[in-house]
Parts: sequence; structure tokens; C-alpha cells
Amino acid sequence: MTDSNRPGLGTLIYFLLTLMLGLYFTFAAVQGDYGLFKRAEVDAEAKVLRQELATLKVEVARMENLTRRLSDDYLDLDLLDSQARDVLGMVRTDEIVIQ
Repeated sequence: MTDSNRPGLGTLIYFLLTLMLGLYFTFAAVQGDYGLFKRAEVDAEAKVLRQELATLKVEVARMENLTRRLSDDYLDLDLLDSQARDVLGMVRTDEIVIQ
């Protein structure tokens, strides 16, 4: 006489296979290449890169301003004097040099 209340071997294998697939996809969704942890890592890296971009934009704006001030259309004589003395290593007579 067989016990009709006990599930068959096929049902048990089906249940275990379904459980294993569910665990695999859950693990992949959390730790996989496109998972939640990777997403958090990418978001943190994007934040750092946005900050670096903002810093570089400020630096580029400063350099564009200096370039414009030394251009033929708009010549800032004080900046030109400062740059020339810095490159040539010279000082004016009314300056005090601190080393």
C-alpha cells in the first residue's frame, strides 16, 4: 500500500529546482554585474566624477579668463607684467622679495 499523502519525487525535485533558481536570481539581482551593489558603486563613482567635473569647469573658466586677458583684443598690462617677471625671474625696484 502506498502513502497518498506524501508528495512524489517529481514534485520534490520541481520544488528544489524552483527554489534553487529563485535563490540564484536573487543573488544575481543583489551581487551580480548589474545588481544593487554594483549600482550603488556606480552611483558613488558618478558623484565623485561630477564633483571633479565641476572643479575642472572652474579651472577651465579661470584659464579662459587669463587667456582672454592676455589676448590681442584685451591686454591686461598688470597681468602681462606679472607673467613676464615670473617667467624671467625678475623683480621691480619697489618690490620686496621674501625667500
